[in-house]
Amino acid sequence: MPNHFHLLLTPSEENTLEKAVQFVKGGFSHRVHKELGFVGEIWQTSFEDRRVRELSDYQGFAEYMHQNPVRSGLASKPEDYPYGSASGRFQLDEIPQRLKPTAKAISTQA
Repeated sequence: MPNHFHLLLTPSEENTLEKAVQFVKGGFSHRVHKELGFVGEIWQTSFEDRRVRELSDYQGFAEYMHQNPVRSGLASKPEDYPYGSASGRFQLDEIPQRLKPTAKAISTQA
């Protein structure tokens, strides 16, 4: 997206969500200033967070993010947007273990 991005982020036990976002914003800003010579602010001062409580939440957020470039007219389908996770160009982390269905949950759905 030209003016924003979405991120599904699972903070570690040592780092809060705020600290993780600070690392992302700080690292990106440092590289843009150093490598591109960009002068000025890049980020808004805060961020918007949504808690992912279960697998269906995760899947819904991922689908929303995949469709974002399509809705914006940047691609005809999610896989065509080269900067998105649906493109297959990036190595993605696995779904957090706490969101994966357990064998017991799967057997009760059958």
